[in-house]
Amino acid sequence: MTQAVDFSGRPFHFIGVGGIGMSAIAQVLVERKLPVSGSDVRHSHITERLQRLGVHIFWGQDGQNLSHFQPTAESLRYEEGFVGGGIATLLQPAIATTFPVQCVDPDYLPQVVCSTAIRKDNLEYQAALELGCPIFHRSDILAALIGISLRSVSVAGTHGKTTTSGMIGHLLTHAKLDPTVVIGGEVNALGGNARLGESDYLVAEADESDGSLVKFQSYLGIITNIELDHPDHYANLEQVVSTFQKFASRCQMVVGCYDCDNVRRNIPLTLSYSLERSSGADYSVDQVEYSGYGTRARIWEKGGCLGELTLNLLGSHNLSNALAAVAVGRHFGLPFGAIAAAIAQYEGAKRRFEYRGHAHDIVFVDDYAHHPSELKVTLAAARLQLKTSTTRLPILPERIVAIFQPHRFSRTQVLMEDFRTCFGDADEVIVCEIYSAGEKDPGLAGGQALADVIAQVHPKVRYCNSLDAVRDYLQATLQPKDLALFMGAGNLNQIIPGLITHFEKNL
Repeated sequence: MTQAVDFSGRPFHFIGVGGIGMSAIAQVLVERKLPVSGSDVRHSHITERLQRLGVHIFWGQDGQNLSHFQPTAESLRYEEGFVGGGIATLLQPAIATTFPVQCVDPDYLPQVVCSTAIRKDNLEYQAALELGCPIFHRSDILAALIGISLRSVSVAGTHGKTTTSGMIGHLLTHAKLDPTVVIGGEVNALGGNARLGESDYLVAEADESDGSLVKFQSYLGIITNIELDHPDHYANLEQVVSTFQKFASRCQMVVGCYDCDNVRRNIPLTLSYSLERSSGADYSVDQVEYSGYGTRARIWEKGGCLGELTLNLLGSHNLSNALAAVAVGRHFGLPFGAIAAAIAQYEGAKRRFEYRGHAHDIVFVDDYAHHPSELKVTLAAARLQLKTSTTRLPILPERIVAIFQPHRFSRTQVLMEDFRTCFGDADEVIVCEIYSAGEKDPGLAGGQALADVIAQVHPKVRYCNSLDAVRDYLQATLQPKDLALFMGAGNLNQIIPGLITHFEKNL
């Protein structure tokens, strides 16, 4: 029998607490006044935020971290407010004793939380196994939170999950429905990647990368699109579709995008949305205006016109995401005026066409795009900046320089041909070496091979074998009126601040 997650007061300990998905759950739990600790290998603004909230963080992933859960005489005091009379507060770093791991009392062991990124040979994970700690995947905790929320909204899909879930979380917050929000990206409107609410509403990003979204039993599920994006986990598209079908079957209601063939043909939908009025979807648009500043469209609900929607985000993909939010808001009884007002204020998530600064009339933008479909729509949005006299950027660019860091060997190999044709809106393409994300290099695909494939159809492609080489090349070649668009889910964006400083000093 699978062990249940205990929210009555037993401590939680996260291995890799600074991860974007792990940290969101840790924040919600500590704000629920539960004892939370975690470990990580590096400091970040996310770990700093967690520490301010009361999460005790150990630097380094070592089995001795768990010895701090051995109770001492001073720490055996009960906190009021926990269900069932409370539990001893065990996280007392100032007085905790450093017992050998094998001496820890099993009655006081924490619930250990891991993500898929934590390998089985991780020393802290091995210690938790040896001690007999209850061990949960990150998705198990999220599934439990969804299970105790009567009006849970789980946002799934290959692309657009973070933007859509952030927009819905902001919308429900703006409407004073006080939702809890747990998402896989940082949203300025929410002050981060999580928010604790006091209502029965919960908005969660449902990640399909490891198939764990099938654990969620949500009131309302959203599927933005379905594509093969994680060949390290799925052998083919059919397996991806099957996973989304299982997710949909566990939701009481499903909202999906009619513009995606894989959704329309394979998922029974309660409500649908589309960018085409002729699609027959429940929610659709017309009179669409895309610009370098944002998007404007008229919104239809079945046969009736709801009114005009203004969006600060660029491109058709974000208008589609906004339609999903409209459908959710309307289902929960919100007037369209309130929905439109909230969406008009939404500024998006970090690393989604995020303006990072400018120097020497060069604009630097960071985007998480790493799948061919994402690259294509992101570059199309960037091209809008060159086709209009109004732009959300500080200058009107004249050239797009796309800097792309491929993510994972498996994805690069399987989708090589799709990558070949997705850079048409870039004036120049720089391809970095592949960011492995922990994968071993099978020697079948590399950055140079990808650059060669793209160069078959694009006139200006360059390969750089390291981030230092990318930096040096950009310092030598970027020119005023360039939009330098950094794309990828790895660490490419780390070189942006140094580039800005370089061009500020070399005007």
